[in-house]
Amino acid sequence: MVSRRSLLTLAVGAALTVTACGSDAVFLRERSDTLSAEEVATAAEDALERGVGARPEISCPEELAKEEGATTRCTLTAEDDSVQYGVTVTIASADGRNRISVEVDDEPLG
Repeated sequence: MVSRRSLLTLAVGAALTVTACGSDAVFLRERSDTLSAEEVATAAEDALERGVGARPEISCPEELAKEEGATTRCTLTAEDDSVQYGVTVTIASADGRNRISVEVDDEPLG
């Protein structure tokens, strides 16, 4: 999981975009118009891991339509103190490359 220090670093440049295509299992459900809640969480974890070098734990309550601009809210739990942060996951591009944007809130939840 990602540490609070990494989260604070991430908050300075909160929005990350990752291109997922080819062998990325997260986006291999070509027959579906949606990503399951688990796939959304995994894609967000992948994006943040690439951005900060540590894999966070993210949970998402609902599936996400594979439509440009579609968004959902998820929850990220920081490893070192169990603080939770809100996360917005957005389909940045649904042109076959399925890019997502992941933004972590500046302040913890609650």
